[in-house]
Amino acid sequence: MSTSTSTATRTPDHTAGHTAGHTAGHTAGPHPAPGVARASAGAPRPARAVRPIPTTRLVGVELRKMFDTRAGFWLMASVGIVAVLASAAVILWAPDEAITLETFASAMGMPLSVVLPIIAILSVTSEYSQRTGLTTFTLVPWRGRVVAAKLVVAVAIGVAGMALALAVGVVGNLLASAVTGLDPVWDVSALEFGRIVLANVLGMLIGFTLGVLFRSSAGAVVGYFVYSLVLPGAFAALAAFQEWFRDLQPWVDVNYAITGLFNDTVTAEQWQHLGVTTLVWLWIPLALGLRAVLRAEVK
Repeated sequence: MSTSTSTATRTPDHTAGHTAGHTAGHTAGPHPAPGVARASAGAPRPARAVRPIPTTRLVGVELRKMFDTRAGFWLMASVGIVAVLASAAVILWAPDEAITLETFASAMGMPLSVVLPIIAILSVTSEYSQRTGLTTFTLVPWRGRVVAAKLVVAVAIGVAGMALALAVGVVGNLLASAVTGLDPVWDVSALEFGRIVLANVLGMLIGFTLGVLFRSSAGAVVGYFVYSLVLPGAFAALAAFQEWFRDLQPWVDVNYAITGLFNDTVTAEQWQHLGVTTLVWLWIPLALGLRAVLRAEVK
């Protein structure tokens, strides 16, 4: 009697333990051998695919850099401010017979030819003057992509700035005509405006080239004023007093060649002058400057 009771009492516990062990064994599965476990832990993981930063993002970042500082914002805003002030000056002081779209374009051309190249210069030199180059070229080690994005932004800003100036000039021409009671004169064709845009873009590219060559804001700005103010006067004086240089000037004076784009017509020879002078003063120096940027140490 006692034996039966003891057996009956132990049976549920034994059955439960057997069932739990059986279930746990099926759930956990067979244990791997120690050598297999160590081999799995030491196996190299597959390399994670890292996609390069897209060019559109680089262009967007460089465009945002133009506006995200107070100095940069007001420098960009100066394009519109200069256009408005020049148009207001024409409306207030120009004689009635000079109220034409070409007059407004000429009034805005001189200040914009100074502001736009400075914008291009600072787009490059700010990486060195503000010491952001270490961060920029660490995030994007191949510097050519960064410089290309800066170049695209500079050209885009130049074209957009000229379009804004044209819009301001159109409004100014309409206002001046309404004030004077004269019919508005639209004497700037689409082809002429395209050549004006090309001239200003070339000026921006020369400023960009000086920024790449000097990599210093002060040095590049001084270099641009020497290029745009000193050299034209020196070449003009040399052509005036030296007959041998008079015929040579169009082939060596890039300012002289670019100024020809503002004429009513541009001959084939003038396009050749522009091609030769920009090759010497723009494209070769730009290539040398890019080579220096790609190789120079960023401090």
